[in-house]
Amino acid sequence: QLVGAGGGFVQSWGSLRLSCVASGLTLDDFTVGWFRQVPGKEREGVSCKASHDGLTKYGDFVKGRFTISRDNAKNAVYLQMNNLKPEDAGVYYCAVDNLVISQCTLNYYEYDYWGQGTQVTVSS
Repeated sequence: QLVGAGGGFVQSWGSLRLSCVASGLTLDDFTVGWFRQVPGKEREGVSCKASHDGLTKYGDFVKGRFTISRDNAKNAVYLQMNNLKPEDAGVYYCAVDNLVISQCTLNYYEYDYWGQGTQVTVSS
């Protein structure tokens, strides 16, 4: 089970830190990803990190504003989001790729387990 949290309402240029805590699996053993979705659009890859702090990727729109990280002691993965823009608003999901652990992809259909999503709202 993945439990996502940390969303909320912020003004432009603000920051949020999303968390995703796992139970029933050791997150560090898997590739994890963060995705976002707005109504009417396909789920979009934000960031991913391969197992054991391996390869990391970010969507082109991130442009150095977000950082994905792990806390193995808490069996959690985080997404620190800085300099948020109104276009960053959406429901953010964490996910686990059960099959590929040495690489990561921003393609949402590669992921097997999903958190419930947390809403991010950014005002202009």
